[in-house]
Amino acid sequence: MSSILAPPTLLLSLVLSAAAEPSPRVTTDTAEYCNSLVLRLAELPAAKREPSRSLAAEGERLCGTGHVRTGIAKLRRAVRAAMASQ
Repeated sequence: MSSILAPPTLLLSLVLSAAAEPSPRVTTDTAEYCNSLVLRLAELPAAKREPSRSLAAEGERLCGTGHVRTGIAKLRRAVRAAMASQ
């Protein structure tokens, strides 16, 4: 009898633990991901200081001109730089 109840209990515990975790970030090479990085960067106080500011400007420009992968790389560097200087 306990073997019949174990899988639903296990499933319920997996669902509950997954619900407690924050939703995963989508990290694809798309313009939407560029925008999510820009929004993430805007929330950081150090984003207005160098080198974050110039990296972010370059990343936005690259994303806007169709160079999404390179733009994302610059925006990620900007986020890391802003987080490091806090």
